[in-house]
Amino acid sequence: MESLRARLLGPAPQALARQRRIAMIGIALVTVAGGVLRLWRLGYPTRLVFDETYYVKQAWSLALYGTEMDIREDLEEPDELFTQGTPDVFGDSADYVVHPPMGKWMISLGQLLLGPGDPAGWRLASAVVGTLSIAVLGLCAWLIWKNALLAISASLLLAVDGHHYAQSRIGLLDIFLMWWALLAFLFLLLDREHGRRRLALGARWSMRWWRLAAGVALGLAVGTKWSGLFFLAVFGLMTVWWDIGARRAVGERRWFTSAVVRDGIPAFLLIVPTALLTYLATWTGWFLGDRGWKRTWAEDNPATGLAGLVPDPLRSLWAYHQEQMNFHVGLANEHAWSSNPWSWTVQWRPTLFYAEWPKEGEKGCEVADCVEYVASLGTIPLWWAATLGLFIVTFQWLLGRDWRAGAALSGIVAGWLPWFLYQTRTIYSFYAVAFVPWLVLVVVSCLALVLGRESDPLRRRRWGAVLVVVYLTLNVAWFAWYWPVHTAVLLPREQWNIRMFFDFWN
Repeated sequence: MESLRARLLGPAPQALARQRRIAMIGIALVTVAGGVLRLWRLGYPTRLVFDETYYVKQAWSLALYGTEMDIREDLEEPDELFTQGTPDVFGDSADYVVHPPMGKWMISLGQLLLGPGDPAGWRLASAVVGTLSIAVLGLCAWLIWKNALLAISASLLLAVDGHHYAQSRIGLLDIFLMWWALLAFLFLLLDREHGRRRLALGARWSMRWWRLAAGVALGLAVGTKWSGLFFLAVFGLMTVWWDIGARRAVGERRWFTSAVVRDGIPAFLLIVPTALLTYLATWTGWFLGDRGWKRTWAEDNPATGLAGLVPDPLRSLWAYHQEQMNFHVGLANEHAWSSNPWSWTVQWRPTLFYAEWPKEGEKGCEVADCVEYVASLGTIPLWWAATLGLFIVTFQWLLGRDWRAGAALSGIVAGWLPWFLYQTRTIYSFYAVAFVPWLVLVVVSCLALVLGRESDPLRRRRWGAVLVVVYLTLNVAWFAWYWPVHTAVLLPREQWNIRMFFDFWN
């Protein structure tokens, strides 16, 4: 029985104290460095770029009215007015928007702090959650491997990924979807430790508070973008699967049935309703007013039969959601920067967010032609290694039944695979930021193989550590070289051409 308990509890906390201290210091230092990089010159470009033209103005509308309002038809250049000190560009009618409000509420917090027309204000929330996600991923890696080098590696790889970095400096929604999904993942890892400890000590039942917190985070993910529903489904199955493994490890006779009944049903009842209520809470501004899109639809369309039991505001919201769903499924138009999900992990077609082409004498350009560029181009040593690592980690999970491999794959299954169902609609590679943390965990899983086990000879582990550090250094160097094309730093055209050495990158 003691050996079974040891399998559930893992190494004693005293044995990990030094490793944990090193990991926390390393994660903190990497997070601070990543935060400084993300906040530096955050207000440039000084204009709305790419889809900021939608989400930033909608965010300020939420702050003013509690819902998204349309743009006045008499304004020819609302974006210029918005950024030049006239942010109230809204008319009297509701705007039809196709994403839930949570991500825009987060953008509005920075606007309230620094001003609605300040570029640093509307990008501040992205930079903050981008920075915090570096720390959260490091904590997740610590909980998975209990190894300082691997935990610090996870934080560092995310900090220097160009795809994540570029989206930490722009007012789009996907970085917030990534944040809430990653936070839910951390909560479920903490719940896993708590649940296994409870089982090892023979406790019959206790409230799974971390699981409840995960439900809230997942509800906020769905409240940012509906693709958060896939994280809700995959993570819900994953946390129950962990409980199944724990009951099997402790030696229960009917471990599968017991886990489904004692853990699976309570998990569903704890996570799903919590996520649903949290999601509805993100629409509070729409509920409290009467100006939102389709807010009074139910009054004009009286219910019949059992539908009469549903409150009118919920029926109106449902009608609105049906309209949004039709838009998402039917979206199909030509766009120069659209890409197929098959190509995302190899960075075949990164999304261009901003580009200017100054001539000599313009914006400080001292040669014939210069470039200012912001692209969501991932750090290639990370993304290509992750693409190969997907095969290795999948085998680890399927053949080795390694829960760590399954954890690394979970976010990729939730954040990437569903897009293959919608290949006919217009989609972009910048959506991939939602599962970047799990691509990092796939690479860290492979680095764990390189590093070796605790039982391996010391010489073997030292050489493994050297190889890990060399790989991390390669990622840092690549990021440093490509840093100008993520931050709109002025480059001579020749220098830009060297970096854009694939035609499909520009």
